This record gives sequence, C-alpha cells and structure tokens, in this order.
Amino acid sequence: MSERRRLAWALLAASALLGLAGLACGSDGWSWPAWGSGDDGLIVSRIRAPRTLGAWLVGALLGLAGAIAQGLFRNPLADPYLLGSASGASLAVVAVLAASALGGGAVAWSAADGLARFGLVGAAFVGALVGVLFTLVLARGARETSRLLLAGVVVGVVLTALGDLLASAAPEALRGRQVFMLGTTSFLGWGSAVWLAAGLLVILPVAWRLARVLDALTLGEDSAMSLGLALPRWRLVLVAALALATGLAVSQAGLVAFVGLVSPHLVRRWAPAGHGYTVLASTAAGGVLLLAADVLARSLIAPQELPVGVVTAVLGGGYLLWLLYRGRVV
Repeated sequence: MSERRRLAWALLAASALLGLAGLACGSDGWSWPAWGSGDDGLIVSRIRAPRTLGAWLVGALLGLAGAIAQGLFRNPLADPYLLGSASGASLAVVAVLAASALGGGAVAWSAADGLARFGLVGAAFVGALVGVLFTLVLARGARETSRLLLAGVVVGVVLTALGDLLASAAPEALRGRQVFMLGTTSFLGWGSAVWLAAGLLVILPVAWRLARVLDALTLGEDSAMSLGLALPRWRLVLVAALALATGLAVSQAGLVAFVGLVSPHLVRRWAPAGHGYTVLASTAAGGVLLLAADVLARSLIAPQELPVGVVTAVLGGGYLLWLLYRGRVV
C-alpha cells in the first residue's frame, strides 16, 4: 500500500475513533449514554454530537487554509492568520463587546445561542474578511507575493493595536476577548456545524481545482507565468478561499493556534505529494488534530475544561520546536 493510501486510511480511522471518543467524553468523565433515552440521549444529540462534528469541521477548515497559505507563499511557516484575518476578527469581536459594555448590556463571547451569540459570530466572520480586504488594498491586489505578505503583517499589527485600545476603553470586554483569543469549541451546535460544513463543501473543491497553480508556484513565479497561468487572478481566488475558510473557522471557535500550521507539515512528512493531495489530506489532518485536542481539553481536568487553543498551541508548538531542533522543517 502506498504512503498516500496509508495516510488516508489512518486519517479516516482516527476521525472515526476520535468521533466516538467525542460522543463518550463529557463533563462527568467518560461515559456512553444511550442515544435515544431521556436526558442521556439529549446530552449526546444536542451537546456532544454537534460539538464533536463542529470541532472536526473547524480543524478541517484551518488545515485547508494552512495548505493554501503555505503553497501560496511557498513558506512552510505560513499559517491561515497571515493576511490579517485573525486581527480583523479579534477587533470586530472587541468592538461588539465594548459597545455592549458601554451600553450597559451583557458582555460574553460565550453566549450559547440567541442574538448575542449570532452578533459575535457574525462580527468575527466579517472582521476576518475585512482584515484580508485591507491587506489586499494595501498590497494593491495580489500581484506580488512578497508585497501581500508584508501588507498582511502591517495590517495585523495595526488592527491588533486598535483592538487593544478598544479593550482599554471597555475593560469589561477583556474576558470575552480572552475566551475568543484562546479558542473554544464549547458552544458549537448543529447550526454552527451546518455553516461550517457548507463552507467546507464550497471552498475545498475550489482549492483542489487550483492545486495546479500551487504546484506551478513551487517552480517560481516567472516559471509559473511562462506556463500560461494568470497568476494575479488565480492568486486572488486562492486568497479569497483562504479568507473564507479562516473566517468561518474563527467566527465559530475563536483563534485556535497551530492547527493550520502543523497539518500540512504532517501530511508532507508522511506522504509527500503534489498540492492536490496535500490540500485534501491537510483538510482531514486538521480535523483530526483539532478533534483530538478537543477531546483532551474536555477530559484532562474534567469536569472543568481547558481552552482548546491552549492545547493545540502546546502540542503544535512542541511538534514544530522538535522539527526545528532536528532541522526537519519542510
């Protein structure tokens, strides 16, 4: 069996096993309540099942975005938040929280449902897209990769500073901002899973079809253009796919670190291939990584939970540190 098939089967098996673990893991420890019987059935069908599926989908979108970013910038350390999406989403969330605090309303990123939760999710999604849009405006489109990368760094710094200023003006918003910055899957429901799945079903085929553009970019921009590719146009489409995938994931789960960065690394180490396979496998690997982190976050100190972004940062950061130490970053 080839390396690609082995990896595909391993990701499929890991997704299934972790999915079962997600259904069995709760605030009262490990249990396997009957699906359709009374309160136990409601716990599984309304809380654990949508959270488990939602966590996998958030990770899949981040893994997909990471594969696009690393192929687009030809940099193994590129991540989905590189173009200002994270800082834009954070600023938008802080703006909503600050407005609510100054107006005397409740301040909480953690509202499980209702208008407050919808407003925060919508603000995070729009903020992520606006952050990438500012980057494109500053870079004057997507013609030059280096200019686009530099613009993303500048936009990220500026929007983060604006978010800090807003948080200083409304200290009550700091708690909600902290929850958003650390990442959480605690409030993923069936509605969130539907939006995440719809986004993945739209973005993944586009990224897979444009994998040939990413393959051509590995030869250099001049060589890619000599092949007849309209790089500025296709680069813009890839940036749009990257922004949408990141915006959807961030709006539902906050800033989950390292999943988008590590997933393509794992795929390239275990089954080196062209970007067509890498994009698909990184999507599945991202889902597996975040779902594993979510199960750990729920179970390590139950009945309390760790922020899932902290778990991914420790595991993903540790893995990258080991790669850097061994000189094996690819």
